[in-house]
Amino acid sequence: MKIHAVVPAAGAGKRFGGETPKQYVLLGDKTVMQWTLDLLSELPEIRDITVAIHPEDTQAPRLDLRHPDKVRFTAGGVERADSVLAGLQAISCSADDWVLVHDVARPCVPIGDIRRLIAEATLDAVGGLLALPVRDTLKEAGDDGRHVSRTVPREHIWQAQTPQLFRYGLLRQALESAAAKNLAVTDESSAIELSGLRPRLVRGSPQNIKITYPEDLALVEHFLGLKP
Repeated sequence: MKIHAVVPAAGAGKRFGGETPKQYVLLGDKTVMQWTLDLLSELPEIRDITVAIHPEDTQAPRLDLRHPDKVRFTAGGVERADSVLAGLQAISCSADDWVLVHDVARPCVPIGDIRRLIAEATLDAVGGLLALPVRDTLKEAGDDGRHVSRTVPREHIWQAQTPQLFRYGLLRQALESAAAKNLAVTDESSAIELSGLRPRLVRGSPQNIKITYPEDLALVEHFLGLKP
């Protein structure tokens, strides 16, 4: 079984704000991108890691990585799906190989979660993703965006995380099909679902948070052992 990783990292992180893209924010003496790539490169199950970066990004190739021989960079696109597709196009592999896609802004995913995803998703006909059952009560806003329209039953609602793991051929075909139809997909599972397939949900961890806002950094530093 061959597993390749793709890390989309071409975004500017508009919700995060500031002049520094969140993948280059320092956590201790390493950037967010370094933490994430070093974590993935420690897994012997992953043969190589393709990082899709902004075409004008000159910082990424100069990063001091733990296993630089496993990492290569390619130009990403405007949207996440474009970057993932660019990463797939840069890989030379079989259609039956597996591709693990992970957000660059999730440096805290437990290694055990990744291994559980690999163990379960590779036994599934479609593939799968890490996710968490929603705990809180969910409210849907009305058209004005300020008043409750309805309460959404949470019993079967899961919050998607990454990594997400699918066969190369299936994922590439799904993303190319969505792009051809101008359909917006916010994760790989969405593209697979548009193909009429049902990815497997593999329970993840609350520790696997995505850095979206500056206030997320304190919790990430705690999980990385940088702060008590």
